[in-house]
Amino acid sequence: VQLQAYGGGLVQAGGSLRLSCVASGSNFSIGSMAWYRQSPGTQRARVATIGSGAGPTYADAVKGRFTISRDSNKNTAYLEMTDLKPEDSAVYYCAATEIDGGRTYARWGKGTQVTVSS
Repeated sequence: VQLQAYGGGLVQAGGSLRLSCVASGSNFSIGSMAWYRQSPGTQRARVATIGSGAGPTYADAVKGRFTISRDSNKNTAYLEMTDLKPEDSAVYYCAATEIDGGRTYARWGKGTQVTVSS
C-alpha cells in the first residue's frame, strides 16, 4: 500500500486547510487511518485517528478545530483543519494500518508541509 498526502500549504492564523491522503495498491485492505505531525526538534505526534468502524479520536491540542474523516470507497482520509494556529505548523504525515492475511502492517506516506503565519 502506498499513501500520498495532499493539501499542505501556507495559511494565516485563523485560516483553514484540508489535507487528503489517498491509499493505493493492489488487493489491499485498510484498517485505521491517521494523521501525525512533526515540527523541527520534536517527535512525530499523533493528531487524529479514524478506524474502519470506530469513531475518530483526536489529540487534545486539536480537539474542536480539526476533523478527520474517510471515504472507504475512495481509500481516502481527510483532515479538515480550522482556526489554525502558528503552533500547528509542521510536516503532516498520513498513516494507515494495512491488513493482510490476518497480520497488520503500519504504512506511512511522505509528509506535506503546513505553515501557519501569525
